[in-house]
Amino acid sequence: MSIPVSILIPIKNEAGNLPRCLASVAWADEIFVVDSQSTDGSQQIAEQHGAKVVQFHFNGTWPKKKNWALENLPFTHEWVFILDADEVMPPEAEAEFRAIVSDKNHATAGYWINRRFMFMGKWLRHAYYPNWNLRLFKHRLGRHEKLTDVDTQSGDNEVHEHVVVQGETARLRCEMDHYAFPSVAVFVEKHNRYSNWEARVALDRYLHGDAKHLQKADVGFRRKLKQWSQMLPFRGLQRFLYVYVVQRGFLDGLAGFYFARLHAFYEFLSVAKTYELKQQAKRGDGGAPK
Repeated sequence: MSIPVSILIPIKNEAGNLPRCLASVAWADEIFVVDSQSTDGSQQIAEQHGAKVVQFHFNGTWPKKKNWALENLPFTHEWVFILDADEVMPPEAEAEFRAIVSDKNHATAGYWINRRFMFMGKWLRHAYYPNWNLRLFKHRLGRHEKLTDVDTQSGDNEVHEHVVVQGETARLRCEMDHYAFPSVAVFVEKHNRYSNWEARVALDRYLHGDAKHLQKADVGFRRKLKQWSQMLPFRGLQRFLYVYVVQRGFLDGLAGFYFARLHAFYEFLSVAKTYELKQQAKRGDGGAPK
């Protein structure tokens, strides 16, 4: 018997990942795939797996794909689980989800799930592990936070915005596999976009101050710590040492070393792009957010 939970999967050209992802949540009663006009057959794959496909047309700023879906889709069930196409749920998730959503007296509003990053053909057991994300929650109680109104030029999906729920949260026992970076080229492409987000949000903060938004206390503390660290020199070196030494990425072998170095490059891109935008804003030649 299917589990009364709604799965939300945002996609664009994910034909390579969708079959594996959808198969891992075949036990869900309802699956929505929110597409951004894919051209690789993703829509057909989703429909073949019984998912409902909805097209999303981005206006350039807000809302982005996940929040738009949470606001506009006709979810059948109280509980919603957000799953990216490059993520895979383990078999034991079925029983755990069934127990949670079947409990009508459940006081918890949302659940965090840990992700295991796959990189260069292996699970990184130290770098970026653990990696907790709030993904399962009661639909009426959770939304992605809004951090900026500017055009971040990072795509139509939420990048670093967290889900904020009204109520208590807990942690799932099961962990999901995250195949975000099947190659170095994909890592570079994604983090080129992510650094656009970092730079434009940093510029917006520089020009207008911090945005007001709700945030879970411990996540908010980590973000404040990150903002503080961004004022220090040698951010690329900081990120490398954090991933490779503090998180013990060196125990992941050469894959851990490359992972840390690539994240250091990402940090450098964010710094360079922020500086470029600030100089443009000072000159008045297009750097200011729209």
